[in-house]
Amino acid sequence: MAALSLLVTGGAGFIGSHTCVELLNAGHDIVVLDNLSNGSIKALDAVRRVTNRALEFERGDLRDADCLHRLFEMRRFDAVIHFGGLKAVGESVEKPLMYYDNNVAGTLRLIDAMRAHGVKTIVFSSSATVYGNPERVPATEDLPTRATNPYGRSKLMIEQLLCDLHASDPSWRISLLRYFNPVGAHASGEMGEDPRGAPNNLMPYIAQVAVGRRPHLRVYGDDYPTPDGTGVRDYIHVVDLALGHLAALEYLQQGPRLAVHNLGTGKGTSVFDALRAFERASGRSIPYVVEGRRPGDIATSYADTSKARRELGWSARFDLDDMCRDAWRWQSKHPLGFG
Repeated sequence: MAALSLLVTGGAGFIGSHTCVELLNAGHDIVVLDNLSNGSIKALDAVRRVTNRALEFERGDLRDADCLHRLFEMRRFDAVIHFGGLKAVGESVEKPLMYYDNNVAGTLRLIDAMRAHGVKTIVFSSSATVYGNPERVPATEDLPTRATNPYGRSKLMIEQLLCDLHASDPSWRISLLRYFNPVGAHASGEMGEDPRGAPNNLMPYIAQVAVGRRPHLRVYGDDYPTPDGTGVRDYIHVVDLALGHLAALEYLQQGPRLAVHNLGTGKGTSVFDALRAFERASGRSIPYVVEGRRPGDIATSYADTSKARRELGWSARFDLDDMCRDAWRWQSKHPLGFG
């Protein structure tokens, strides 16, 4: 694939920064737009160190139309990789209007700027939350979508607006990537997941217990209909996920299309499976306390990734032990994260 000029929204976040590494390694030129509400300028410094490549950074908000139009006027972008958005399920329940404003309205502003400047290629960071409690597992892309919280519904709304856009103008090239559970870190240990406040996701919480920042892991429910009673999810290494964006971008270069792909490993991992794997990786015992189920949590969710393998030529390469090893390398080198 020829080198492209790319706008990466939310590129200072966990998934965005790791994808920037792979985009730069592949020879592309990138500009990162991020308001740093969930990202860190230090993540971009780490991207530059591990790639020995330059990137441009613009601090700005997707809802700022003037900022967007100025960026598109300054640069002739070939495509947009769209990560920018709020992402905490619990917070979305407490502040739904904030999520719809930031995620959906922000994306509308972005699409408007893209249209105005003739940029019609976008890879969108969607989520397996659009399936809600999937009617079967492994989840395939043709399952009914039925998100159960404002975060998931904001992703689903964006998917729908992009589908409607493509139906109205088939010259668009659109990729909807439905992530399962990204974990791990860059092999260098220079960059990884650094959540603000208490982690919302399992792996960074385990890592913070292992490094001594938290006293114990809270296990929400051990009475699910799963092999060990804990929730089962599909954890995917963030580098595999980043490489999935490169594969999607290359797929879109073949011509106008609307593509939907799951990105996961296709394997289910329980909370206790993940905990034991992290104990092996860190050599530390991780205490835990079992509490009641959280409202809205489901028993099992993992991906069918055969479509991505068939159409994108992509499949996950890293296993659970790799994910825990890299997450621990990052956390042990940076006990307080980028802070």
